[in-house]
Amino acid sequence: MTKKIFLTVTAATTAFAIDFVTKWLTVNTVMKPPRVIEIAPFLNFRLGYNTGVSFGMFQDIFSAYPLVLAGLSMAIVIGILVWAVRTTKLTETFALGLVAGGAIGNIVDRVLHGAVTDFLDIYVGAWHWPTFNLADVMIISGVGLLLLSSILPFRLASSAPQEPDSKCPEA
Repeated sequence: MTKKIFLTVTAATTAFAIDFVTKWLTVNTVMKPPRVIEIAPFLNFRLGYNTGVSFGMFQDIFSAYPLVLAGLSMAIVIGILVWAVRTTKLTETFALGLVAGGAIGNIVDRVLHGAVTDFLDIYVGAWHWPTFNLADVMIISGVGLLLLSSILPFRLASSAPQEPDSKCPEA
């Protein structure tokens, strides 16, 4: 149990710290003054603020009540942290820690600023994906790892050897 708590806290803290530092640097140094900075032919730094949920959905509802969304998000994070500690797979524990850390990064942003700071803009031609941040990258990476750990038979995925089911007779 201690190993899973440590892994969860480490993953969540690392995800949160990376997100927090990159948002701070972007707002306080890189985007002074705000502008579009081309990084690659498909990637820009472009400062934006999201008062809604994913992709800016429900902005009309939550822009006036950012703490309601932060509270709902925190309730979900608590559930994710409980799941992370209770799962038997270390890969799931780590993945859920990434999801929780990214979510906490966006929650802190919402509480402090009333919106989530986004700055990564991926595009092809005139089509742009909604601007996002590294907390979102951590969440997506955690979900991807969670999906992989559920479909691939990782040898190191389990924190303890699986006990045979005592109800099933041995062949």
